[in-house]
Amino acid sequence: MEPWPALAWVLLLTTIPDLLKTAETRDFTEQDIIYLHPSTTPFPGGFKCFTCEDAPDNYECNRWAPDVYCPREARYCYTRHKMDIEGDSVSVTKRCVALEDCLSAGCTPMDYEGNKVCTTCCEGNICNLPLPWNETDAIFATTSPLSGSLRLSKSYAMTFCLLILTFFISS
Repeated sequence: MEPWPALAWVLLLTTIPDLLKTAETRDFTEQDIIYLHPSTTPFPGGFKCFTCEDAPDNYECNRWAPDVYCPREARYCYTRHKMDIEGDSVSVTKRCVALEDCLSAGCTPMDYEGNKVCTTCCEGNICNLPLPWNETDAIFATTSPLSGSLRLSKSYAMTFCLLILTFFISS
């Protein structure tokens, strides 16, 4: 056998392990989002969230998230990130949620299997792009007041004060 074919076989066999290596995962970035022409919302204030259930990592979740508007009763984007003892992603869940689902934002201590879960909520169109990795990231971020009841109670208080003032003026 000539030396060149033998050398070609040696080179080919040494590159096969490199070809069989699994691809490294990468994070989903804003550059991965393709902004098309703006579409009309199904109702005023309509928005979208990345949505997935138990995806293996953030990239796979965001990459395959359906492009649909959140229902009217949902006001926030929710993210649940489960990590193993080394800090690698085990699962990612994202969806549209109501206020009640956001009140427990934060991280749990490691469980008996060595997993930690961090949850976060945000308000805004596709605001749940990143994952919460620790207590600093696992927050409930809003851009508007959490409850309309504060405004309602202020208006009731103002009405009550006007009634009392009217009563004293007419007496």
